[in-house]
Formats: sequence, structure tokens, C-alpha cells
Amino acid sequence: MASRLNPYISFGGDARQAMEFYESVFGGTLTLNTFGEFGAQDAPEADKIMHAQLETEGGLTLMGADTPPGTEHNPGNNIAVSLSGEDGEELRGYWAKLADGGSVSVPLEKQMWGDEFGMCVDQYGVGWMVNIAQAQ
Repeated sequence: MASRLNPYISFGGDARQAMEFYESVFGGTLTLNTFGEFGAQDAPEADKIMHAQLETEGGLTLMGADTPPGTEHNPGNNIAVSLSGEDGEELRGYWAKLADGGSVSVPLEKQMWGDEFGMCVDQYGVGWMVNIAQAQ
């Protein structure tokens, strides 16, 4: 397997719901593992997500987990996920779903560098940047 670079997002107790949401946006296969599966069956966080991984047929990978007890969680201020490519129809579809229920700080529109670009924060507090490269 080749090395890969992908975002890993920490959530404050709603990792399952967030990762299922991202599965509904991008499709693919979602794998969820709880703290209970890894030896903490009787702990209060047993049903929380220790590791989640979403992989799509198009090569997108997104990982996430609930923040372990005793660890500070600061949603949205330490990560932005960049989603870019040339398939405008696909990327606009992702944008519409990510922005729905969230807030848009930069509308998805043509920018000074020639590409379509937008920034939003989804309903789970995660910042997204979408860039649609224009054919040269």
C-alpha cells in the first residue's frame, strides 16, 4: 500500500453521527470501531468511536474518532479539510451537502485564480474548502 495523506477529525461524542453523515455525502465504505471493542466494555465511553475510517471508490479517505475522556476537544478551529479536483458536477454535489445545515463563509464561485472555490463549516463544526480546477 502506498503512503496516503488524509484528515483525521476529533469529535466531542458525536463521531458516529458525523461519520455516517460524511458517508451519506461521499458514499463509500465506513468502518466504525468503539472503545468497547478494544477492551473498555464497561467504561462509560464503551459505545463511543475509538476509530472510524471512510474510504470511497474514488480514493477519498476520511478518519475520525470521539475525543477520549480527559482530552480537550476544540471543534473546528484546528482543521480544515480541502477537497479539490476537476469534476465540477461531483464537487458541487459534495459542496451542496456539506453546506446544508452549516454556514458558508466563502460562496462556491469563480475566484481570481480562475477556479471555483468555496469555504464552509458543516453542521458538525468542521471547516471545508472546495476547489474546482478549471480546464486550461
